[in-house]
Amino acid sequence: MFGLTPYERNDLWNPFREFEKDFFKDFSSVNRCRTDIRDEDGKYILECEMPGFNKEDIKIDVNGSVLTLCAEHKSENDEKNKNGEYIRRERSYGSYCRSFDISNIDESAIEAEYTNGVLKVTLPKKAEQQSETKRIEIK
Repeated sequence: MFGLTPYERNDLWNPFREFEKDFFKDFSSVNRCRTDIRDEDGKYILECEMPGFNKEDIKIDVNGSVLTLCAEHKSENDEKNKNGEYIRRERSYGSYCRSFDISNIDESAIEAEYTNGVLKVTLPKKAEQQSETKRIEIK
């Protein structure tokens, strides 16, 4: 005879155990925008994985010393039978948004390209300014 266990489910007899485990898992790691940043001669190269997006879905904004990458897309697949009833209807939505500090970047020379699901942003560094000694006249 089986005893009752409050607030728990006995998964031993649950035929859908594996389905539930896969379906209700934490999706937060899936929706991250994986980004690599390399420091090359006088510039940073930012490569951001954005598979499934079109170039038109991606927006790059600079506000002050913050660069923000955002991408969003929606798709719907509707199939109806001859009576106009759904036999299949699938919808998907995806979005990414990341921000980066670009305080030492020459904002006017930033370039971006999108190829095979990877956004590549070239961020030229600002030229280092040599501090000059300046004599102040005393009045």
